[in-house]
Order: sequence, then C-alpha cells, then structure tokens
Amino acid sequence: MTDQISFDSLLPPAMAAKAEDIGVKKATMNATNMFLMAILAGAFIGIGAIFATTAAAGSGDLPYGVARLLIGFVFTIGLILVVVGGAELFTGNALITMAFASKKVTLSQLLRNWGIVYLGNFVGSVLTALLVFVGGQYMFGKGSIGLAALNIANAKVNLTFMEALALGIMCNALVCMAVWMCYSARTTTDKILAIIPPIACFVAAGFEHSIANMYFIPIGLFIKDFGSPKFFELIGKTAADFPNLTWGNFFVANLLPVTIGNIIGGALMVGLVYWFIYNRKTS
Repeated sequence: MTDQISFDSLLPPAMAAKAEDIGVKKATMNATNMFLMAILAGAFIGIGAIFATTAAAGSGDLPYGVARLLIGFVFTIGLILVVVGGAELFTGNALITMAFASKKVTLSQLLRNWGIVYLGNFVGSVLTALLVFVGGQYMFGKGSIGLAALNIANAKVNLTFMEALALGIMCNALVCMAVWMCYSARTTTDKILAIIPPIACFVAAGFEHSIANMYFIPIGLFIKDFGSPKFFELIGKTAADFPNLTWGNFFVANLLPVTIGNIIGGALMVGLVYWFIYNRKTS
C-alpha cells in the first residue's frame, strides 16, 4: 500500500499531533506573557468588531444576506491578527483539550490558561471599546456607526439563555475549525485563506462569540450611557429606547451562556472529537 500523496503541508493525523504540542506550550506559558498576549488578542478581536460595525452602518439598503456576508468578511481581520500576529485567544484555546485528553496537560494547567486568557481578552476588548468611544468614532457617518453599535449590542442582550448558548456552540465550532485548519498551513497565505470562510460564516449567520461580545456590548453601553446629546439627536433615539442594554444583562444574559456555548462548541465538538479520531490510544 503506497503512502497517500497530498499537497497539504500537514494531513489531519499530523495536525492532531501538532495541536497537542501547541496545547502543551500554551498551557505551560509564563503567566505574564500569557496575560499580555491575551490582551493583544482581545484588542485584535475588537479591531475585527470595529470593522464589522463600520461595515454594518447604513447597510440596511442592501439585501439582508448580502449585508451579513460583507460584515462577516471584514470581521475576519480579527482572527487573522491573532493567528498570524501571535496572541492568546480563549475561544481558540478550547483546543487545548486535545493535550488534556492525552494527559499531556493537567486540569489545573488547562483551567489556568483559560482563566488568564479569558481575563486578558476581556481587558483588551473593553479597553479597545473605551478607546474607540473616546475617539468619537460612534459619531461618524452622521451617527450611523453609533446606531449600528447600539443595535448590535441591544440584539445580543435580548437573546434568551438557550438562544445565546446554542449560537455560542455553533460559533466556536467554526472558530476552532479555522484554528484547526491553520495547523495544516505552511505559509501566512495558507493561514489567512483557512481563516476567512469559517469566520465569515459564523458572523454572517449571527452566531455568538464571547470575546467579540466583550467589544460589541461594552461599546454599545458606553454610547448609551455617555453618548453626546448631539448623537442621540442625529439618530432620533434616546438611551431609554434601549432598556435591556445594561451591564447586568451583558454578563448574565449574554456573556455567561455564550461562554458556556463556546466551550462546548470548541473544546468538545472539535477538540475532543478530533482527539478521539486521531490521538486516542486504541491498544
């Protein structure tokens, strides 16, 4: 029997081995470096969210699907910056479960990584939202960007718990598939091309990403709570038109179920499934 010939730099069995090696490195990284790289990842995902919000402004004149496709495509810059630039993203780090399942990483190391990276992602995302708000970007386009940000944030906090959970599962299954496919890549171009379709898909479909929501919802809250009177005059609305857009609903109604869903979609549906197929001991 001849060996399989492929133009892929790595085939799935080798990708699975590489995923475990990367998981070990991530789980044992110096805590300070891990936290700083997590802040970077939060900022990078925030940049993707800024691009998506800007593209969403005034997109109501386009057919719904076309507008969603555009928004999804531009958001991909976030994960491209994370993967190519180098940063620690909580949702992608769900794949560390492959190293954990092979007992190369302990439960405490896994949870240490997730905890530090999640906190760092939150800091980077919220600081990015604050910086963009202080810069007055929400006023651009006669307030259309700020209105888009408010509508996006408001829609997210009005999901039911089960809706947010299910959308979070679907989202991180796609994010981790993007990261998984990058393990096959040889060049930067390969990585970018592997990232774009699944990330554009999850955004266009309206799935929920916990780290992206750490930008999308706080920017909406900053605008609602501290936006200028001129802004609300431009959009013909008031802060009272968004009663459910609160910090409490951000954490409880959205971030909690979406985070749980992201763990299920990435750690279980992608990480452990591929571990079971390629890395489990069968003898």
